[in-house]
Amino acid sequence: MSIDAKLKELGLEIPTPVAPVANYVPYVISGNLVSISGQVPIAGGKVAFTGKVGDTVTKEDAQEAARLCAINILAQVKAACGGNLDRVVRIVKLGAFINCVDGFTEQPQVANAASDLMVSVFGDKGRHSRSAVGVNALPLGVPVEIDALVEID
Repeated sequence: MSIDAKLKELGLEIPTPVAPVANYVPYVISGNLVSISGQVPIAGGKVAFTGKVGDTVTKEDAQEAARLCAINILAQVKAACGGNLDRVVRIVKLGAFINCVDGFTEQPQVANAASDLMVSVFGDKGRHSRSAVGVNALPLGVPVEIDALVEID
């Protein structure tokens, strides 16, 4: 099954890639690796979630934000692959940054929403290494930012 067919089966629509908000590029291709800059939970051109997990953002809302970050990662990968997600050989790594209060220790459960999406879309090719780190602030006041390393053909 093609990735586009899988996305349709999952009811996922890949948006237009989010433009950078500072002096960087959204992705860099080096050989067969694509490094995706950190993606934040933007939908329809607007920040969909703001706040700190464990304070104004619940773990469940943070998981939704992480899922949206993963969808935005897919949009960047699709752009890097000339519109063809079937070129993805492997999701190599995700790096999840969770803007959270001191004492919050469920960063892995928040990041799982992004990891689960990658496996749902790509199957075994979506299994990846990962970091899930708590931080005290993120750009635009978002609760989650996720970057990625992807192997393509």
